[in-house]
Amino acid sequence: MSSAPHRISAAERRTRLGRRHLLAPSARAATAVDATDAVIALHATDAATVHLSACARLADATTAEVERALYEDVSLVRLLSMRRTLFVVSQELAPCVAASTGHATAVKERKTLIKHLVEDGNGLDERWLADAEDAVLAELTARGPSTGSRLSAAVPALRTKITVFRGQKYETVQGVSTRVIRVLAAEGRIRRDRPRGSWTSSQFTWALSEPWPVLPVAEAQAELTRRWLLRYGPATEADLKWWTGWTLGHVRKALAAVGAEEVRLDEGVVGYVAPGDTEPEPPVEPWAALLPGLDPSAMAWADRGFHLDPQHRAALFDYAGNIGPTVWWNGGIVGGWAQRSDGEIVWRLLTDPGPEASAAIEAEASRLSEWVGEARITPRIRTPLERELSA
Repeated sequence: MSSAPHRISAAERRTRLGRRHLLAPSARAATAVDATDAVIALHATDAATVHLSACARLADATTAEVERALYEDVSLVRLLSMRRTLFVVSQELAPCVAASTGHATAVKERKTLIKHLVEDGNGLDERWLADAEDAVLAELTARGPSTGSRLSAAVPALRTKITVFRGQKYETVQGVSTRVIRVLAAEGRIRRDRPRGSWTSSQFTWALSEPWPVLPVAEAQAELTRRWLLRYGPATEADLKWWTGWTLGHVRKALAAVGAEEVRLDEGVVGYVAPGDTEPEPPVEPWAALLPGLDPSAMAWADRGFHLDPQHRAALFDYAGNIGPTVWWNGGIVGGWAQRSDGEIVWRLLTDPGPEASAAIEAEASRLSEWVGEARITPRIRTPLERELSA
């Protein structure tokens, strides 16, 4: 008779989070690449989130280190991937992410755009799109990194407008510029380069890039799953399905391919860890963190009950289920934070974690304020508590 699955408690999961996500001070990273690899990928829809998430995990938090990795070494790259969402991953991991999720996303993006072009009824089709893309690539080759508006001025095809959802109640006229550029970026033929303005700006320039090497999909999914389990395990099938956006069939095949081990979680459900990863995590020192909206430590599980009191969801999430800026103590979310227009970092605790926690949170807020400096952060994810604090 086989033995019962190993049990991993919620407290153990919180300890793992502090060490493996580099949030405990003794675990923090020296480089932005190491900080990113610790959580596999940083959410990048909001430009500021990348810097906030990375610097929360850096021993020496500076925007210069993150910008060097993104725009000088290009050791970190932005990639449309999991759940058709923009993430930052390391250059080393990018081919795996692209093969496991990014290529399928790019195919959908191209198919959708061609469908809209054809339905517009003005002779626009796949051949027209290919010519427009060639013109964009030629412009970038000739002139180097350019903004979307500069590309539109130089490439007449990008100034084309089409009617989408014709005859439906949400019929609208759209320019194709953003859609064409998005497809080229999804396929890895161009990349987001340094933005105009500060690190909080989303007005990126675009530069030529090389598509990622083609890896077998099943192999890439298995490797991504193995790495994910080492950072986020124990986790359930539903957690991995949520994070990747894969079908349940692909999730189960990937878990089987890596030999994931079953464990029992506090809720009585089955979770999975990487092979052999069942030993207790060495304890870490008490730690506090102020993480941005959509930080992976808050968003990577479908069920976040082990580190978030369900009663606090209404204050910390927006209407679409996206989490805003959070305050952490020893692996649990205890409040939220915001930056006011004068630059002050303010926070509110939704539970009383005690005087030691309050002092550590204040110190972490000071560290955040110091490296943010004169920059002003207005997150795209506006939650009830963030709005109230920033007012």
